[in-house]
Amino acid sequence: MNIWVDADACPAVIKDILYRVAQRLQQPLTLVANQMLRTPPSPLIRAVQVPRGFDVADDYIVERAAPGDLVITADIPLASEALQKGALVLSPRGERYTADSISERLTMRDMMEELRSAGVETGGPAALSQADRRAFASALDKLLHKALREKAVGRA
Repeated sequence: MNIWVDADACPAVIKDILYRVAQRLQQPLTLVANQMLRTPPSPLIRAVQVPRGFDVADDYIVERAAPGDLVITADIPLASEALQKGALVLSPRGERYTADSISERLTMRDMMEELRSAGVETGGPAALSQADRRAFASALDKLLHKALREKAVGRA
């Protein structure tokens, strides 16, 4: 299982959690961004810098994600595409996106986009709280352990 991170907007504290998890569980972690990223020295962790441009990092992840991989993103369209490829998807706040929940999230995103286009101030997401960090770490741990157990059972 590869872990893919839409790293341009991923909070540093979430990246730190991912670095530790990748090392502890010996899972490859790839951060994709349109800027240079500093990562801890590890053969399991790599950063990929893609050219600047709309959805370039998203496209890179979607092209390479495989069924059973994990994608970390707050980007709803990227989450939808990753789910269509059979990847597991988790937001940096610990919300698991599923085939059942993503259409509602896409609809909400489109509605908010229309409001912003009409000049309505919608505000941005709240700052990442300590509870959000714990929720992410807990959801990540549960998701990875379940996926790795299922993979081990499938090989037996």
